Amino acid sequence: MDKYLEYILEQMKMLLAIDSPSGYTQEVTDYLMEEYKRLGYLPEKTVKGGVLVDLESGDRANGVLLEAHVDTLGAMVSEIKSNGRLKITPIGGMNANNAEAENCRIITRFDGIYEGTCQLVNASVHVNGEYDKTGRTFDTLEIVPDEPIADREAAAALGISTGDYVCFDPRTVITRSGYIKSRFLDDKLSAAVLLGYAKYVKDEKITLANRVYQHMTVFEEVGHGGAASVPDGVTEVISVDMGCVGEGLSCTERQVSICAKDSRGPYNYDLVTSLVKTARDMGLSYAVDVYPHYGSDADVALTAGYDVRHGLIGPGVYASHGYERSHVDGVLNTFLLLKGYLG
Repeated sequence: MDKYLEYILEQMKMLLAIDSPSGYTQEVTDYLMEEYKRLGYLPEKTVKGGVLVDLESGDRANGVLLEAHVDTLGAMVSEIKSNGRLKITPIGGMNANNAEAENCRIITRFDGIYEGTCQLVNASVHVNGEYDKTGRTFDTLEIVPDEPIADREAAAALGISTGDYVCFDPRTVITRSGYIKSRFLDDKLSAAVLLGYAKYVKDEKITLANRVYQHMTVFEEVGHGGAASVPDGVTEVISVDMGCVGEGLSCTERQVSICAKDSRGPYNYDLVTSLVKTARDMGLSYAVDVYPHYGSDADVALTAGYDVRHGLIGPGVYASHGYERSHVDGVLNTFLLLKGYLG
């Protein structure tokens, strides 16, 4: 499996390098379209902008839809302040405490991209006597563009305006011990796993028992990514997203997590049981957990009215929605679980 793991990590780095907060995802989906074509598939863009691909074998009457999302957290300019700095509103669950001091890019609609930094207002400790006492919120943070801007008019002259996207630097690192550190492993790490599985099916000429589709969604972080584009005949929807790691949960970054319940309710009992049995029979390192603050594309498919069984798996990821961490072992266990469950 080494060549597939290497491919997954390569694709992860490529995806992470493409800015794609919810609503600004054309570049990343264009990349996915080309990569699926390179693998030998015929992907389609959905009306909403996601990428849907048929892995081209198996029983259409009992199809399985694998979903991962390539939209990420981010921000949007909500006001150009009188000093030319930018007030922002978060996209998805971006947390102000995790945004402070991050490098970012301001993507204007018509005038290119500018660099900047997210800082506390009046961020110099030697000047601001209230620095330690100030709560970090999107009212107390601002984007400082790396341009000679002193007022609102100067920012507007560069083409910066309300509604422009602000994209944060992922800072991707793979350590010598196999740990993967980056923003937005949720969910570009699992999107890369799906690409790896698609490559495996094509390279090894695998004939699948059930039809398998992959859907790379682009609105998961704002709650409606999986609400459409479930192909006819699909009876199971499995989100391949990040597995939660934290106090009260048993999963580590080196395992594949199988979710029994999240904040929207329990996953399909029979499907969860089948996933657990597969992981156990294969001798994989896995954990079954309940996620206290979580929702997935598979949840949303049910909310949208699709009559399907639903499940959720993914490599363990620590520090979700911040500077996240996983491990190559968790990636491999997730890939092998897909391989064992689907063929």
